[in-house]
Amino acid sequence: MFDQNDPQPTRSGRLTEAERIRLARLREDAYTADLELPEGTDRWSTWPDAEQGPHPRPSWLVTDLAAADTELGVLKTGKEADVFVIERAVPGGPTCLLAAKRYRAAEHRLFHRDAGYLEGRRMNKSREGRAIANRTSFGRNLIAEQWAAAEFKALSRLWSVGAPVPYPAQRDGTELLLEYLHSSGQAAPRLAQTRPDASELRELWEQLVAALELFALQGLAHGDLSAYNVLVHEGQLMVIDLPQVVDLVANPTGREYLARDIANIGRWFISRGLPPEIADTESLMTHLLVTAGLD
Repeated sequence: MFDQNDPQPTRSGRLTEAERIRLARLREDAYTADLELPEGTDRWSTWPDAEQGPHPRPSWLVTDLAAADTELGVLKTGKEADVFVIERAVPGGPTCLLAAKRYRAAEHRLFHRDAGYLEGRRMNKSREGRAIANRTSFGRNLIAEQWAAAEFKALSRLWSVGAPVPYPAQRDGTELLLEYLHSSGQAAPRLAQTRPDASELRELWEQLVAALELFALQGLAHGDLSAYNVLVHEGQLMVIDLPQVVDLVANPTGREYLARDIANIGRWFISRGLPPEIADTESLMTHLLVTAGLD
């Protein structure tokens, strides 16, 4: 359960603008809040002040201002972020489950390989660009926010064109709240955890190709695609973990990331028994480049 006394990511140096706004809001809430949180909850809903997800919003999403959030436990710990399950509910009213992905700043583990992904992502201020290049404390915090913002933007864009990704409900600083893909509370398994039979394997491959086509139509590559960041939710393949999404046009090594994505995921399918002539990664690469308008 979330505890406000738990250690939080440390931030030294200048605050980012998003963090400054968040802290100001917390101070204001501390002075003006007259209502007590419902028993057993951890915080009021952060929906009103967050960057909100795209329209049309799903009917299951709770957006009421009277809602409160309760942390139910850890879903996943990772190198750059941890994911928790959150219940958002109005007392006596609607409720929904969300996956809260929280990026770390000072402890960020992707710094050794983030330069390639950050190619083509522009910072508005030269001071911020220098801070990122020098990996100052302020710069590391900016990188964490940039990963979160990039993932939220990519998910919003892809969800809006029908790509199989979880709905991005909101972003508040370095925290993303996403659709929690589950069945009766049980998290959807990663593709790597499944043991599909031959017909299911072929169906999942065809779903993957369709997903990658939608990515390519948007000029995007996942950037770190594998059987560990694809879920199978009620028979449907869902792509997750998109902070490192790559712009195939703006990033000079975009084709290399796309080729690596295809090779990684293709190897998994072949290792599970899909014939290589079906999981033809070279043909798929050519097809996706044409789809993206690059060949």
